[in-house]
Order: sequence, then structure tokens, then C-alpha cells
Amino acid sequence: MNVNVHFHTLVLDGVFATDDNGERRFDPAPPPTDREVARVLATIRRRVLRMLDRRGITLDGESETIDALAETSPILAACSAASIQGQSMFGRRPGAPVCRIGRDPGAPWVTSRGPRHAHLEGFDLHANRTVRADDRAGLERLCQYFLRPPLAQARIERLADGRVLYTLTHPWTDGTRQLLLQPLELLEKLAVLVPRPHINLVLYHGVLAAHARDRAETVRTARPPPDAAVACPASASERTAQPIEMTAPAVPACSEPSMPVEKDPATTPPRRRWAWADLLRRVFAIDVLACACGGRLRLIATIEDPPVVQRILLHLGLLSELPALYPARPPPGAGETLAFDFPG
Repeated sequence: MNVNVHFHTLVLDGVFATDDNGERRFDPAPPPTDREVARVLATIRRRVLRMLDRRGITLDGESETIDALAETSPILAACSAASIQGQSMFGRRPGAPVCRIGRDPGAPWVTSRGPRHAHLEGFDLHANRTVRADDRAGLERLCQYFLRPPLAQARIERLADGRVLYTLTHPWTDGTRQLLLQPLELLEKLAVLVPRPHINLVLYHGVLAAHARDRAETVRTARPPPDAAVACPASASERTAQPIEMTAPAVPACSEPSMPVEKDPATTPPRRRWAWADLLRRVFAIDVLACACGGRLRLIATIEDPPVVQRILLHLGLLSELPALYPARPPPGAGETLAFDFPG
């Protein structure tokens, strides 16, 4: 529920190279050791602190630079600062920490929870999750975990006194199992979690980047025919495994054997952009162009003339008048709370 700056990174477990015949192959890398993970974490911490120092930002709260968000949206900036510190800004206890249920102040701080995990002064790195090249279902589950929402409605409960109880998926290191919030406290937490405008939440680096020089030779962007199959065994002992069908563009991230990609300009389709209808069908399994008659919808024209639009709606027996708008509700006064219901 609190703002916890973190990154989910999905990387290829190796590198692509070109052999003497000009074909692309994938050279797998061994899994990192615990010492290597700790060294990477120390490097990340040193570089992040160096970047903050160049920008005049200190961890003690006394910064030399002015936050741009504080100039344009001071209330939202204050909510962000309070959320990072685990405090509340509004409600009956402004500046007080969020109520935690199950917290043990004397619990020892966990510095490592398993292999390939390291913790150093507030910085944490976990690198013990891998997906085999032929495990497309596992890769999809991992991507869904990356893209999950910041909180689940199924774990939100409104109590009889109007307060909101949120149950954590996993207890925190200090034993906290639940967060108890006032309605205004919940709204300020949700406001901070809304992404800022013009910020990309998903980024691609290296050979997976959109304008990478070798992307066309390593990333499969063309939609294969229905009867096509791509063999991508996970290890040398499984090279006889059955191929898997690719019904959508996928990254050939093999983890063991080489995977050459043939370059034939005569058969390679040109690069194209995905239409919104195709993206909706691929991500949400919603086909907005499917007609009830079994055919396909096509965009013929865009009608913007109000009289023409009204005549078409009346002919189809649909409402042609805009519904009345409800007036905006004034902000709550001192000591008041917002009354709203959560889906049960």
C-alpha cells in the first residue's frame, strides 16, 4: 500500500551472437552465485546514491533541489512523501504512521531470505526466478506477476465503524499482517499509486529495445501461420522435446541450445505496428471487431455531425439525448469522511 520504489526486470539468461556462417545463436549463461548477486546489489546502491547526490537529493529529507511535483501539485507531492514514509497526511491522525496489525517492534531485520537474495541498507535484490525456454505458460504467469495491480480488491474490507482493513499477501518483516486505514487515508494512498502522465511503466532494453540494431535478427515479430511450430528445447538433454506452437509474437529466449534465425528477405514480412483491436484481443481476450452475425466489423467512416448522429440513433431505437450530469460534490469539511462502498 505504501510507495515502495522497485523494478521488475525480465532478462535473457545469456547473449545472442553470430557464428561464422552468419547465423544467430543464443549462448546461455550460468546462474549467478550469491556473491555475484550481492556484488550487483552493492553496485546498484552505490550508483543510485551517486545519482541522488548529483541531483542534490539526500536521504535525510533535506534536499537542495526543488521537487517539480511539489510546484505543480503540492498536495500530491505531500501524499507521496507521506506514503513513502508509511504515514498519513489526512484524516484524524495527520502525520501519524499507518496502523499496523501484527507488528513486532523487536523483530530482527531479515537480511537474506534464500539463495540469490541480498539486502543492504534498504536496498533489496532477488534473482532466483527462472523460466525455461519452452515453458511459455510459466513465462506468461511471470509477466502477469510483473503487471499485477498494486492492491487486490478481494483483500479490502470495510469495517462497521467505516474504517478500511487491508490484508497483506505476505506479512512484512516486522510481522505486520494488515493495515487499518481511514477512508481519507485510503484515498491518499491510491492517489499516489496512479502513474504520472507521460511515464512508461514498461521499458525494453538491449536487443529487445524497439530500435536495437540486431532486434530484427533475434526477436520474432511476425505472426507465424497456424500450422507453424517453433522448437525451443530447454537443455541439451531435451533437444528431442516436442515443439511448441506460437500463436502470437514471442521472444525466442532459449536458455540452453543455439537457436539460429534464418534471414530471408523474400519471406520475411515487413515490420508493422499492432492495432489497438489486435492488442485488446491478445492481452484481454476481447475481440472488439467481432460481430454478433459471425462476421468482422470494419471502420467505414467517422460521423461527427450531431444532427446526423441523432437521426441514426433514433432510427436504431437508441437514446439520442445526453443524460443529465450530477453536480460535483464539494470536498469534505473538517472532521468529515467520505461515504463510499467497496464491492463485496
